[in-house]
Amino acid sequence: MSSECKGKNSWPELLGAKGDVAAAKIEKQNPYVSAQIVLEGTFVTLEFSCSRVRVWVNTSGIVTRAPAIG
Repeated sequence: MSSECKGKNSWPELLGAKGDVAAAKIEKQNPYVSAQIVLEGTFVTLEFSCSRVRVWVNTSGIVTRAPAIG
């Protein structure tokens, strides 16, 4: 995590929540980020971005990792 990023930067309380609900809450709590729902096992780029929060979900749409800026 970078100190350059604005607003809230992690959401451990969303672990186990529905992915779409989590994404909406993240974007409401930090207007500087875009939440992206990503299915576990999907390949993603590794570069860090202050404007992105990946919301990792299982096949049932449940958040499997604590969402954080990155």
